[in-house]
Amino acid sequence: MNSIITSTARCLRLGSWHYRAAHNNGELLSGWARLMCSEAAQKNLAEIVKKDKVVVFMKGTPAQPMCGFSNAVVQILRMHGVDNYAAYNVLDDQDIRQGIKTFSNWPTIPQVFFNGEFVGGCDIFLQMHQSGDLVEELQKLGIRSALLDQEKESK
Repeated sequence: MNSIITSTARCLRLGSWHYRAAHNNGELLSGWARLMCSEAAQKNLAEIVKKDKVVVFMKGTPAQPMCGFSNAVVQILRMHGVDNYAAYNVLDDQDIRQGIKTFSNWPTIPQVFFNGEFVGGCDIFLQMHQSGDLVEELQKLGIRSALLDQEKESK
């Protein structure tokens, strides 16, 4: 019974209001509750990544990253002058930490999304920055990279 309460609490914390219970001879099946929560959590994550142009799931916060990879993503965004983005600290909720990995089918954190589309983790984001592709992708979002202004000033 305790697992049902825990599953329900996690489900509600993730914003899912579609909790259903299945019965087998009068006994509640907690596996069904977890399945419903999982489906709702995935739907909720799909909505979260679409809410903002840039979304980052990271360890810590932009002001205080808790791992080097998360810090690298934050620093790259700062170099490009991207300050207005949604950041979610996966250390605050294990369900979100695992849920986003399942959602994106990517095993590591941080994870970056542009307009609801998965961009990649730190390694891919760094490669995009180094190749100049990130400037182009930001332009597609309507975000002008601060690095373009720095190039003009240096010429």
